[in-house]
Amino acid sequence: MRIAVDVMGGDHGCGVIVDGVLQALEEFQALQSAILVGRESEIEGALAGRSTSSGRVSVCHAQEVLSMQDKAMDAVRRKKDCSISVGVDLLKHGKADAFLSPGNTGGVVTAATVKLRRLTGLERAGIATVLPAPKNDFVLLDAGANVDSKPLHLAHYAVMGNVYAREVLRITQPRVGLLSVGTEDVKGNDLTLEAFELCKKLDCNFIGNVEGHDLFANRVDVVVCDGFVGNVVLKSCENLAQTMFGWLKEELTATPIRQLGALLAKGAFRTIKGRMDPDAYGGAPLLGLNNNVFIAHGSASAKAVKNAIGMTLRAFEHQTNEHMHEAITRANESLKIT
Repeated sequence: MRIAVDVMGGDHGCGVIVDGVLQALEEFQALQSAILVGRESEIEGALAGRSTSSGRVSVCHAQEVLSMQDKAMDAVRRKKDCSISVGVDLLKHGKADAFLSPGNTGGVVTAATVKLRRLTGLERAGIATVLPAPKNDFVLLDAGANVDSKPLHLAHYAVMGNVYAREVLRITQPRVGLLSVGTEDVKGNDLTLEAFELCKKLDCNFIGNVEGHDLFANRVDVVVCDGFVGNVVLKSCENLAQTMFGWLKEELTATPIRQLGALLAKGAFRTIKGRMDPDAYGGAPLLGLNNNVFIAHGSASAKAVKNAIGMTLRAFEHQTNEHMHEAITRANESLKIT
C-alpha cells in the first residue's frame, strides 16, 4: 500500500507526524511507500539526519495549511493548495492508495467527499471510531461527519459498521445496535424510530436499540447514531477517561499509605491505561468513499500516527471498500431503493 500523509495538520508540528510515518515504515513491511504532504522545507528539516527506509519516503509540496478555524469548504475552494486537498488529489489520481490526516476533520470530510465521491448507492459517508470496553472494543458510527442525518443514512451506517467490524476488527458476527433512549422498539425520536424499521430489514445482525449504559457492557459491537450524537458521546468518553485517571492519581498520592497501595496495584493500573490508550487505533476511517481515508486526532503522537497507518493498511489489505460496496448494494435491494 502507498499512503499519502498530511504532516501539517497536527497540533505538535510536522516532526511528530514524520516520526510516526517512519515508525510505520519500519514496522509494516507491506507498506510500500509514504508520501509526506506539506511544506517541503519543514518536512526536509524533520527528515534531516533520519533514515528514510531505503527510499520508501517521498515529499509532495503543499504550501497552504487548513487551520482548525478555517471553514470545511475552504479545503476545496479557498485553499486548494493546502495539504489536505493536495493529499486527497494524490489519492484521486491514483498516486496513493490511502490518505491520512490529523488536520481539520470537516476539511478532510469535505475534500474527500467532493473529490473522491461516495460509494454507489450511498448518500452519506461516516466516521467510524473504535472505543475500548472492558471485554470488547466497539465501533461508534457516525462520530461526527454529518450532524444532520436521515433514517436511510443510519441504516447505511449499520451496514458499513458491520463490514468494518468484521473485516478490520475481525469480529465474526458483529452485533449492530441503534443508539436510543430505550431498548423498546417504540422508544426514540422520529429519526431513530424510522431508522429502526429500516435496520430490521437488513442483513447486518441488527439487535435493536441500545442505550448509553449498554456501550461498555459487552452488549454491542457497532453503535449506530447520527454525527451530532456520536461526536458528543465520543468527546464525553474521552474527557471522562482523562478525568478519572487524573482523579485517581490525585487521590492515590494524597497520603503515604495510599501511595503504598497504588504501588501494589501498579500493574493493574498499567493494564487499564493500556486498554484505554487513545493511541491504540490512532484515529478513525471515513467510511463510504471510493478510496481509503483515515482521520487522526489533531493531538496525535508518533505512536498514534503509526497505529493509524497500521489500521489503514489492514482495511486496505482486507478490501474493506469493496465489501462495503457489495453490502450497500444488497441493503438497497432489501430496502427497494434504486
